[in-house]
Amino acid sequence: MRPDQPAADGYADRMADTPPGSPLPSPPASTAPPVGEAPRMPRRRLGWRRFLALAGVVLLIAACAVFMVFTLGQSLGAQALLIGVAAAILPVPVLVACFLWLDRYEPEPLKYLIFCFAWGAFVSTAASLTVNDFAANRFADWGLPSALTGVLVAPFIEESTKALGPILLLVFRRREWSGITDGLVYCGLSAVGFAMVENILYLGGLGYASGVDRYGPATGIQQVIAIFILRILLFGFAHPLFTSMTGFGLGIAARTADRRVRVLAPIAGLLLAMMLHGTWNLLPTLTQATGEAVIMLYGFLGLMVPVFFGTVGLAVWLRAWEGRLTERVLPDYVRAGWLSPPEVAALSSLGRRHAARSWARRVAGDAGVRAMRGYQSAATRLALLRDGTLRGLDRKAADQERTAREERELLDAISAYRSVFVGRDPQAPAGLWDGSRYHLRFPDGTQRPVDAPDEPVVPIPVVLAPAPPPVGYAPPSWPGLRPSAPWHPGHH
Repeated sequence: MRPDQPAADGYADRMADTPPGSPLPSPPASTAPPVGEAPRMPRRRLGWRRFLALAGVVLLIAACAVFMVFTLGQSLGAQALLIGVAAAILPVPVLVACFLWLDRYEPEPLKYLIFCFAWGAFVSTAASLTVNDFAANRFADWGLPSALTGVLVAPFIEESTKALGPILLLVFRRREWSGITDGLVYCGLSAVGFAMVENILYLGGLGYASGVDRYGPATGIQQVIAIFILRILLFGFAHPLFTSMTGFGLGIAARTADRRVRVLAPIAGLLLAMMLHGTWNLLPTLTQATGEAVIMLYGFLGLMVPVFFGTVGLAVWLRAWEGRLTERVLPDYVRAGWLSPPEVAALSSLGRRHAARSWARRVAGDAGVRAMRGYQSAATRLALLRDGTLRGLDRKAADQERTAREERELLDAISAYRSVFVGRDPQAPAGLWDGSRYHLRFPDGTQRPVDAPDEPVVPIPVVLAPAPPPVGYAPPSWPGLRPSAPWHPGHH
């Protein structure tokens, strides 16, 4: 099966008929860690330029955070600020967990997730608050209603600044993007951070502070509860929904080699986010101006609810589609002798990955679980790297050399991870994968060839000595095929 063809039902059956792989030499001794230890992926060195850029980003976020705390504290007062913070933080873990659930196949580095959340919470809110206040004052000077700020200005500045953090991540760390799912995660976390700080303003200011000024603390608490129910429980999805449109565009741009699509897809997503945001802000404005509550009702039920459920359904489908990336790409490495068909099939779903970790714990303890997690992560990254090669993402010679180097590092890491748990299952016969079938040796001394099972749920615990990949950059047409050598029964 060609790796650029979509996987369909019965994939494991076709994997069992994978053509023979290349001869299997003994792996380098350096790839096998001591028993009980799991290898670590090589880390990127922190050069002085990267250090200065990182320091600049941290200082910018910290400065914006101080600005927002000072501004909100001065506007709301200490007590209202604390109550607003306590109430606004409550939905954050739930929303963050939803986006992390989308990212379970190839979890993004924690530092990038924190960056996007902090960018939305502090940088985006600081810029939006400044621009919105300036626009509101100008509209007031011109005798125009202040509602125009929410309809014309807020969607533009808020969606632009929320998206700027993920855009910077795409520009400088494109290799960390696996597709649309990553775009949804990065943009969604930026929007969650933004919504959290904005909710502090509504809950602490319009809720508690205004209620205390009118009738006392009890009324303030009542208004906080009412705003919490209306703004967070009912409409808490709004900001993540708007910014997810930009996430779709950024995710498309991250996995295409067409320069026009790289530019137009993010612009189209950002414009769609602005229009959706502007429409959402327009609904209460029209309702208040006309006194017709049905406008808000029809807009919510007729537009926002369908868009929300459509986006959620598309995100879940994309999650499953990207989760099957290993099925579409890794057969190249099966034909080259680096992997066996059941190992590829065992990566195709979260259920099978969990079963593989349970098996690794049984045969190799905690070290086996850590090694299996690393193995699954490295295999997924390898599939993404190979998919990028097939898509032609690396045009420069330096990028191609880096891809070839990372491919080799990932293959070596996969071999090292496997050595922690493969061949340690006392309930399974010893065996060897020769690129086309298993050759198993049973306790009574007999041995016979066995075809790969149709529906494996864990990697078959057999010895797999990897063959080296082609030297240099591997073009999209490379299948890694060479004439297979016969398996010798005496080869353990």
